[in-house]
Amino acid sequence: LGDRFGRRRMFSLGLAIFTVASLACGAAATPFELVLARLLQGVGAALMTPNVLSLIGVLYSGEDRVRALSVYGTVMGLAAVGGQLIGGVLMAVNPAGLGWRSCFLINVPIGVAALIMAPRVIPESREPAAPRLDRIGTLLATVALTAIVLPLLEGRQHGWPAWTWLSLAAAPVLVAGFVAQQQRFARSGGSPLVDLGLFRHRSFSGGLLTQLCFWAGQASFFVVLALYLQNGRGLHPLPAGLVFTILAVAYVAASMRAPALTVRYGRAVIAVGALVLASGHGLLLAAVSDVGITGSLAVLVPGLLLVGAGMGLVLAPLASTILQSLEPQRAGAASGMLTTMQNVGNALGVAVTGVIFFGAVHSGYAPAFELALAELAVLLVLVAALTRLLPGHGATARAVAP
Repeated sequence: LGDRFGRRRMFSLGLAIFTVASLACGAAATPFELVLARLLQGVGAALMTPNVLSLIGVLYSGEDRVRALSVYGTVMGLAAVGGQLIGGVLMAVNPAGLGWRSCFLINVPIGVAALIMAPRVIPESREPAAPRLDRIGTLLATVALTAIVLPLLEGRQHGWPAWTWLSLAAAPVLVAGFVAQQQRFARSGGSPLVDLGLFRHRSFSGGLLTQLCFWAGQASFFVVLALYLQNGRGLHPLPAGLVFTILAVAYVAASMRAPALTVRYGRAVIAVGALVLASGHGLLLAAVSDVGITGSLAVLVPGLLLVGAGMGLVLAPLASTILQSLEPQRAGAASGMLTTMQNVGNALGVAVTGVIFFGAVHSGYAPAFELALAELAVLLVLVAALTRLLPGHGATARAVAP
């Protein structure tokens, strides 16, 4: 859509939808209204996020693009970590007695300010020859992704009813149908929703898998850490959120160094970051095993610092490393696929780690957290191994050459 109608226009439309949906979430009177508003938020985010990466891809080149994508990765990580703290502050302060609603309503003034700034600071761009809109492909992709993500998000909460397994069983068939439709649409002269030619780039396919696994680990880590702190240790949202600031400090420090290190050492920085993250999970596991849910929180600090540093080394350069070897005109399609992998990874990670965590929680929150940490450490070792599929240091040097 950004390639066809304008990337800034679609970004602004997505931002406007997300802002209105946040207001609707804050004003929801029933759970059904809240679910509908959250779905609308998802539509806004789906329009907004891929166009950020696409704009970076077409507006910057060489070393400037690497820097811009690194800043994007840094901001994404800060948002993930900082959101925990801001949410805790809002719940503790309870402005105007709004309670949880304030966590949604805070998006409204931020969104309005961003909408005012967007036309002033973001130049418009689009493809010279507007591609024919792939409506059938869009519908098939939506159905296929829903068949994967919805049962993963709702299955455990509802006891994995039959519809969740039927949906997951149907997903491969739907994906195969989508791929076949995309091939036919491309042969007919249309511009398919997914540029299947991108999968001929081994480094891009490997990058998608790396993105999927990394976000599967990160999203679920934040969830199980919050559950351990609040449900296990009984911390209120504010002190639980403050624990995340330890992680955030290390994240900022590492992410500021990551771009320069990536230019020099390439994908090895991401591999090292994943192993540092895995080591952080190992330290946290040992600390929780020692103190359970009653000892001093200070024992968590070394592990949290390593987790934050590892996040910074992975997340800041990940998108730039994956996208750097692609042509700028493919930025829109590639960015959309990266965002999709992030969202699928989030859902898959929370579902799988949730099954592990809640399957062991009858023994206590500490043992459940330990088991989840062990699973996440193994996943991060896999991420480190997958970085071998990313563009090598030679590709990095060529991409950033003036």
